[in-house]
Order: sequence, then C-alpha cells, then structure tokens
Amino acid sequence: MKALARPGVVPYISAWSGEQPFRRPIVYDAARGGIGYADETPEDRDQYGVLWNGRTVAQGIGRPEYGNPHPQRQREAMQHLLCQGCRCPHDDDPRGVLWLLEDRRGDWAGWPNDLLTAHPPCCAPCIVKMRDSCPHLAETGHVAVRVRSSEVCAVYGRLWAPSAFGVPVRTAKKDVVAYGSHLARWVLAGQLVRSLHDCTVVDLERELARHP
Repeated sequence: MKALARPGVVPYISAWSGEQPFRRPIVYDAARGGIGYADETPEDRDQYGVLWNGRTVAQGIGRPEYGNPHPQRQREAMQHLLCQGCRCPHDDDPRGVLWLLEDRRGDWAGWPNDLLTAHPPCCAPCIVKMRDSCPHLAETGHVAVRVRSSEVCAVYGRLWAPSAFGVPVRTAKKDVVAYGSHLARWVLAGQLVRSLHDCTVVDLERELARHP
C-alpha cells in the first residue's frame, strides 16, 4: 500500500483543525438497547456493532492536532496494522511488529504483555522523523517493542447514559470499552484498541540502524 504524501512529519493518523467533528443527534436505539444516530447508516458502526464518532476529511488543512487522532484514520491503521506515521505496511520481522510505546515498564512485571493500546504500529523510518518533531512524543518517554501477537479487542471513546426522559445523556467520561461488554452499546467510539502479546522490548537505536 502506497504511503500518502503529507506535509512535514505530521503522523498520518493525526487530525487537523480543518477536519471538523460531526455534530449529529444521538438518540436511544431501542432495538440495540443503547445509543444510535437519528440519521444512522450502516457505515456508522463497525463489524461488532459499536457506534463510531466521525470527522470530516481534510488532511493537511489547518493545523495538525498532535496527540489527537482522526477516528477514521486511526481505525484504519489499527485494523490493518499500518504505520501510524506514513500508512505504509507494518515493520515486521521474526520478533514481531514494531511498536513505539510510552515507556511504562514499571507498571507490572512482563510489561507490555497484555497491554491495551490505541497507538498503531510505527515503522523505523517514521520513528526517526516523529521522535524529534512530534510534541506528543517529546513529552513522554518512549520505548520500541516487537509484538508477535495482537488482537482488536476494544474501543476508546465517550460514554453515554440512559435518562428518565428517554434521551441519552452525554457523560464526562471517556474510557476503554471491551467488545461484547454491556457498555459497548453506550460508547461513541473514537479509537480502536488492540491488546499486545508475546512482546519483546528492543533497543531503539539498533532498530533504527537496520533502516539507514
């Protein structure tokens, strides 16, 4: 799959200020027992029946919103394991797919095995570009990881709740919601989530040296 041309080193999945969020009425979907759009189409839900948020597509218009992924592009990259930086096929070898993650090795023994992440993979050339220029990466420590197995298992999004008046209420809470859970009917998804397994933390400089 050919990478898309884009200005500078803005990650492919980043939203731009010119891409406006959709403002569509949320209603109670009695058939599903959760939320839906008043003017819903089949494309508004994923294969598991979860309702998705959306934005207009105007990549490169306005200012890049680093750390704020465009729902459709993030979902595409995560679903097909594309590089979050350039949309090229994932960087893979016998140790697994290359991921760049926030360094949370102190969280539990064996981290990042069983980690849930909304960050798609990243190829080594894009790591070089992004780590020095992306404000979001500059603010957090990061580590390179090879992942042999991962699965789509959840979404991250805004939770809604039922009300006495029959009209869903938008809550202040955003959370990771597992597919198949009761909350999956009440979340407006914005990012796709994968669980990572059989992971190996690798030396970032050695990974970069393999791609001169």
